[in-house]
Amino acid sequence: MATKKFPCPECNTPLEWSTDNVNRPFCSERCKLLDLGSWANESYQIPAEISAEEDDYSSSMVPLENWKSPTIH
Repeated sequence: MATKKFPCPECNTPLEWSTDNVNRPFCSERCKLLDLGSWANESYQIPAEISAEEDDYSSSMVPLENWKSPTIH
């Protein structure tokens, strides 16, 4: 049976799916760390729709007359 080939998500190097590859689905530790860095830098984002309820901040807002300026120390 032939082993399935797939591209590395970071560099597109063709790989064989194998349990021997500790960096799977990446081809190397470098590609794995580059991908992790992209997530950490927020280069990747998961798309989401904001509901009307989440977009309504009026219920959680502090009334202006009760607002106090932050104290600077």
